[in-house]
Amino acid sequence: MKQHDILGRATFHNIAPKRVTKLTPRAIRWLKHIERHGAQSSDYLHGLTNDTHRCADTARRQMQKLRAGGYLRLPQQQRATEHADFNPFIYDLTAKAEKALVDLGIAEDTTRPTGHWWHAYMTSCVTSSIDIASNRVGVRYIPAHKILAIKQSSLAVQIGQQKLIADQLFALDYGGSFRAFMLEVDRGTEPKISVTARKSYAKAIEQYRKLVEQEIYKKHFGLKANLLILWVFNSRSNEMRFLDMVDKFGGKLASVTLTQSWPEWQNRIIPRGINQELYQGIWSRAAGDPVRISG
Repeated sequence: MKQHDILGRATFHNIAPKRVTKLTPRAIRWLKHIERHGAQSSDYLHGLTNDTHRCADTARRQMQKLRAGGYLRLPQQQRATEHADFNPFIYDLTAKAEKALVDLGIAEDTTRPTGHWWHAYMTSCVTSSIDIASNRVGVRYIPAHKILAIKQSSLAVQIGQQKLIADQLFALDYGGSFRAFMLEVDRGTEPKISVTARKSYAKAIEQYRKLVEQEIYKKHFGLKANLLILWVFNSRSNEMRFLDMVDKFGGKLASVTLTQSWPEWQNRIIPRGINQELYQGIWSRAAGDPVRISG
């Protein structure tokens, strides 16, 4: 099988194996970030470490070297995009990378997003953006597995006879004051009003309303911090429809549910660069003034 194109360059499907004798501190940061959030594009990985290494081209070459060394892989799903050949590569860990983290004594049992690949990747981009942007201003991102370890709990929360499973969970430490967040990502595929569908707007609103009004999250997760529910949509119209439903049926949920739209995610187009608006920008809500989560 050919390892290169006619000019001797690596391709998406093949790359010549290359021995990597030692993982650099930057490479370890990349691997740990993917371990925490899920698959990441080269733009995000460079953004993570541009505090110490500013050159994007050098960063991409080092990622290719890790791929050639068997530490990073390219999930095939990313090829199902518009202008796929011009998109940044999306990397995920290989078994070799996971073993390396274990051997270094720094592997963690993280809570990565699951389910449909595109949904999971959008979720990982949301949490990664917030993690990177908050870290730049000295705010510590606390991932889900650290929160779940408080009471050895699961991400799934029992609400009556059903379970509520958020797309992700995290907290922010602003220097001694904390906020906790449950995250939902909407790619426009969920039904809107069905109360029997697994994750319709109506069902989610009812479950989160009970979670907040009965303070079930405090007992389940062992949280003392205030909880906010974040919803990120790929469509402004869906965001507005959701806010209207929360206003009508959400009760106390209306003031603690925050929404933003990220329309670049429509039609499986991979957004370029970190979305700093998720941390620094304004979030809408059904009851009360818009807010920021940056402090």
